[in-house]
Amino acid sequence: MKKKVLIPTKLDPVARDILTEHGGYVVVQDDRTPIAELTAAHPDTYALIVRSETVDAGLMDALPALKVIVRAGAGVNTIDTKYARRRGIDVMNTPGANANAVAEEVIAMMLADARHIVKADASCRAGEWEKKAFMGREIAGKTLGIVGLGAIGRLVARRVSGFNMRLLGYDPFIAPDFASELDVQMVDLPTLFGESDYVTLHVPENEQTRGMVNADLLRRMKPGATLINCARAGVIVEDDLRRVKAERKLRFLNDVYPKDEPGPKSVADIADLMLPHLGASTHEANYNAARRAAEQLIEFDDRGNTSYIVNRDIPEGLEPAYADLAYVLTRLARGMVGENLPLKLIETSFYGVLKPFANWLIVPVVAALNEDFDRSSDAAAARRFLRDSGVEYVDRDTTARRGYPNSMTIDLTVSCGGGALRKTSVRGTLAEGRLMVARIDDFDHLYFEPSGRCLFFTYRDRPGVLGAIGAALAEAGINIDDVRNPHDSRGVNSLAIMKVNKPVPAGVFRAISEKIEALSSFQIELTVPESRS
Repeated sequence: MKKKVLIPTKLDPVARDILTEHGGYVVVQDDRTPIAELTAAHPDTYALIVRSETVDAGLMDALPALKVIVRAGAGVNTIDTKYARRRGIDVMNTPGANANAVAEEVIAMMLADARHIVKADASCRAGEWEKKAFMGREIAGKTLGIVGLGAIGRLVARRVSGFNMRLLGYDPFIAPDFASELDVQMVDLPTLFGESDYVTLHVPENEQTRGMVNADLLRRMKPGATLINCARAGVIVEDDLRRVKAERKLRFLNDVYPKDEPGPKSVADIADLMLPHLGASTHEANYNAARRAAEQLIEFDDRGNTSYIVNRDIPEGLEPAYADLAYVLTRLARGMVGENLPLKLIETSFYGVLKPFANWLIVPVVAALNEDFDRSSDAAAARRFLRDSGVEYVDRDTTARRGYPNSMTIDLTVSCGGGALRKTSVRGTLAEGRLMVARIDDFDHLYFEPSGRCLFFTYRDRPGVLGAIGAALAEAGINIDDVRNPHDSRGVNSLAIMKVNKPVPAGVFRAISEKIEALSSFQIELTVPESRS
């Protein structure tokens, strides 16, 4: 019996054609009938292909035979993936299908603004001839800063190559050698904002990036420089931009908003060019997403390819807490080695009962390092993600002789510039079902539970340091909930780990680090993201 596929959206007919030609599907495509009516009329639907339509629990319950949902695009925020998992429904997406469309939109916005295309068109249609008023600028030879070198950021770099622009990039996940192949010079954020004539944003909105573009970075921009946001609205602190834009005479080109809907937009007073989230709105992007949606469904059904499923279950036989452990240990290792230094190598060791799941445990490791990667993907997708980012991954052979039953070690190596490398190693396990860090570099026997807001200070061992840290925190009204203070094997350095009741203000944290002459220091919120139900 053929499987019914319902496409309740305006999607390129190539998806319907591919599935029909396959012979194993009957396809119903209808973008005019309300989706509730369609689901009521087709309760035997096996697979649903959507774009931005909301797929909630009610809609899924109206389709008792539903087994697959394919999002023809990247984001799955309109789909209740957790409920789908409870129902045994696999959710897939088509990442990268829209990347070129967004990359070309960035260049189109740059050119349109630089040459006043929109205003000049309106003026000329009105019968005016204002050549002097629309004196423009050339983008050739200018410096373009690309924040985020994922699929879109990399395509932006390739597409502007013909303009002979100097390219700066910021992406802690991208290996420097990989970036050099794109002729992109990797720098830190302050340098990128300070030296670029154009800055284009291509990062997800998450805890690390929300409000990332703030007054400090904006004030570093050249007078008259241009900021382009085709990523997410929350990446920019809007009030900071409003204030600094006038001071620095910046240009702001925008295609993203808190909600995709009609109505007034809060950035209307500061945006020099506004588009209604047109990044993926090209015939080619629609075609690519539709084609990939159909091909991935066939791959899944005929060959069992699960690479694009974004709500996978924990493998049978693996305790879910070990996946959380891999995630948290990697987050901790990233903090130790430096959040903003380009990642070069990931090495893992899985012992005891974890050894058979080594291939799968790469997934939470990669998810902890980059929010672009969904923790619900599979190992093939994780390895592909690393390969596309130029990051090497090695899973080391392990034996029972090492004496680390049911534990794991995560090592990260980053590039410090000039060929210098920095490495950190973290080992952990479960103790009575709770996550536990056993070792950080040469600091062993920690037995530290990695949760909540944690502070880390490495310093030359001497009396009085813990007291100085505690006094400074007390003065700031911050309570210490837990402390670990091991020495290294040589007795030279000490590591102070403190779990506190709230984040430490940056100024206070910096003052503590300076006062104790810390060799390294960072604070981090160690939480496990919600994933599978």
